[in-house]
Amino acid sequence: MFGIEFTPEALEDLRLLRAYDQRRIIESVEEQLRHQPTQETRNRKRLRPNELAEWELRIGGFRVFYDADEENALVKIEAVEYKPELPPIGIGWRTPG
Repeated sequence: MFGIEFTPEALEDLRLLRAYDQRRIIESVEEQLRHQPTQETRNRKRLRPNELAEWELRIGGFRVFYDADEENALVKIEAVEYKPELPPIGIGWRTPG
């Protein structure tokens, strides 16, 4: 089982969100990252090398960026960002020009 730690920056990101979204994110992080945080899933993927984090967890329109230290069994949440979901592409989503 992995421990979960939030950086001060990630806590500030969370603080700016609605209480409902804060709870949803924290509950999802606990549920999805306690066990096997480095296993890719539909909502969890390894990122290309960057300065922020090695992994991304999608929770609805939110993205949680984290690093996983398997040797010390620790997940470190680096940032939480909102990324609006795009509307589905299909007939009727555009207005005629």
